[in-house]
Amino acid sequence: MFGATLLLAMRQIRRHLLRSSLTTIGIIIGVAAVITMVTLGKGLTAQIQKQIASLGSDVLIAFPQETDQNRQPRPFKQDDVIAVRQQLAGVRSVAGEVNQNVQAFHNGQNWSSKVEGVSDAFMDARGIGMDQGRRFTPAEEEAGANVCIIGPKVLQEIFVAGISPLGEQVRLNDVSCTVIGVFASRAQGGNNQDDDNSVFMPLKNVQRRFTGADTIGYIVISYDPAYSSATIQQSLIDLLRERHHLQSGQPNDFNIIDSAALNDTVSSVVARLTMAVAAIAGISLLVGGVGIMNIMLVSVTERTREIGIRLAIGALAREVRLQFLTEAVVLCCFGGLIGIFLALGISFGLAKAIDVPFIFDPFVNALSFVFSAMMGIIFGYYPARRASRLDPIEALRHE
Repeated sequence: MFGATLLLAMRQIRRHLLRSSLTTIGIIIGVAAVITMVTLGKGLTAQIQKQIASLGSDVLIAFPQETDQNRQPRPFKQDDVIAVRQQLAGVRSVAGEVNQNVQAFHNGQNWSSKVEGVSDAFMDARGIGMDQGRRFTPAEEEAGANVCIIGPKVLQEIFVAGISPLGEQVRLNDVSCTVIGVFASRAQGGNNQDDDNSVFMPLKNVQRRFTGADTIGYIVISYDPAYSSATIQQSLIDLLRERHHLQSGQPNDFNIIDSAALNDTVSSVVARLTMAVAAIAGISLLVGGVGIMNIMLVSVTERTREIGIRLAIGALAREVRLQFLTEAVVLCCFGGLIGIFLALGISFGLAKAIDVPFIFDPFVNALSFVFSAMMGIIFGYYPARRASRLDPIEALRHE
């Protein structure tokens, strides 16, 4: 019986193809809007998580911060790094970093880049791997040797493709260094900076040849996840306040970022915003459902005589109700399918346009299809019930 009912529903929809197509527009727009918003939200979340992951996993970053206009923050020094390493429990790696914008020159090519004074501990804390070559040796770090590790962007811009850069000389402003490695690609950093567009040199070399000071831009602390990040963070605050001679009541002249907490917070906020926007977009599904109800009521009125004949020759009320309910569900399912395919195209295009990953979520697509079918049941039930409760005699008199 269900097969015959489905066949009749398909014939009826095909008989009024234009009207049926216009009726499903609300469902199509609703499904497409919801899936597009959720897909872009997931892509944006993944992009943000990737950027936060460039800070490192289970990492605290401490940097100087102004407290008021009359007092400059006290800069960090290597003694602060040593104190953190020796006095805080649960710390895996501690390292300082200092950087400066430079022009990189090689083989007649030049490129605007950034030199970063780092150590092996910095690369461990930030989880930076190597694509080619090696890291700095302890002797090179201690002596501040003229060796460097270039980023993938620098390799691409000033070196010949397919030829190893290892052993080549690169000039950063007026300082030459020997390339000993290429670090693995990192995510885009803060302020839309490309972290791959960097050159690593030993910290002492950068302090001596580029900045001319023994200060450190920021400190990276990688900690054991078995320890509470809040506990380590509070211990770090207490230690830095003590070293900066801050009295009780004085504000911190530094700030601390917790990568894990930042990741959780940002992911939660983006997820809630995505759901809120998807819910607003889902209102069009309700509008589409009302359109389905309206067209089904019109259909009941147009086919009153047909319904009367069916009831008069022995059709049961539940069979009439099932037929009209099936028509409503089929309409909504068609709209849902078209909306899904439309959403995939729009999501893919928008993801490319705003440079976020396209993440296909089968669960969201399936759920949207099921929800559109439910719209057919919810908004098609009243017209179907009305059709099944028509009086056969009165229906046969209908012109």
